[in-house]
Amino acid sequence: MHTVWKGAISFGLVHVPVKMFSATEDKDISLRYIHKECGSPLSYVRKCPVCDKEVAWEEIGKGYEYEKGKFVLFDKEELDQLTDESSKSITILDFVDLTEIDPIYFQKTYYLSPDQAGTNAYRLLMEAMRQTGKIGIAKISIRSKSSLAAIRVLEDCLAIETIFYPDEVRPVSQVPGLPEAGTVNDKELDMAKLLISQLSTPFDPAKYTDDYRQRMLDLISHKIAGEEFHIAPAKQESNVIDLMAALQASIQAVQHIPTDPGPSLTGTKKTKTKAAPAAKRKTAKSKAAAEPADQQKEASGTIPVIAPKPKRRSPKSKTTVS
Repeated sequence: MHTVWKGAISFGLVHVPVKMFSATEDKDISLRYIHKECGSPLSYVRKCPVCDKEVAWEEIGKGYEYEKGKFVLFDKEELDQLTDESSKSITILDFVDLTEIDPIYFQKTYYLSPDQAGTNAYRLLMEAMRQTGKIGIAKISIRSKSSLAAIRVLEDCLAIETIFYPDEVRPVSQVPGLPEAGTVNDKELDMAKLLISQLSTPFDPAKYTDDYRQRMLDLISHKIAGEEFHIAPAKQESNVIDLMAALQASIQAVQHIPTDPGPSLTGTKKTKTKAAPAAKRKTAKSKAAAEPADQQKEASGTIPVIAPKPKRRSPKSKTTVS
């Protein structure tokens, strides 16, 4: 893993040197803009519309637009003065319960590992937080951006999650079209609660996959192999009019999901399965021989398997001064 940040966690007079690493990665498939006429990828040019010329990085400064077309400019030295020594320290302000933080506040997760001779202090903080069930609320500056953060124990590692400041979260009152307060039908409510109960299960992140990304990878593989690839359109869902009927149908669908009972362990009678007639076996063989060519290629492994490339960070990213 690439080190994103180096500093220390401080709580009270305890000082824990740590390194920070990104805990997540973006696996979106990046598509580039291509000139259709010649197939060349397009490039982005930093061009000044007044001077009508390309601008080099060393000629670029930063500014804030306080009115339309009017800017205040900043030198690098001025911006550096805003960053003090505390930018290399994660200062824990309070310890709270994780359940007290709404998920809307969470931004990005990082892993923290001990740095230099901080192993003992790191282990002490992690075990104390584990046994008390508390998480730490701290302040941190990453790439000149100040943020709140939540430090918690994740397996045998300390994780830190940046969280929004309260004024960065838009109030619910700004959401248009919310229903007014009122009562719901008791029977419909009971059916809805029953449906939720039957669909409830322990959270297992491994069961969820990015279907769009997989379809995109399949499409890329077939195009590289020079084959046509079409996806059948999804069936259009009609608007639900009878809410009770929809709830009943949903519950019935959940109750009738087939499951494999496995081999019988009781003394039930065994049912003999009749062998398929010779004509049917012959028909099955002929169907297998008549498989489409693209399926045979896929089975034989001639279609290349494409894995998404990790996104590369641009050498110099834009920073918005607020």
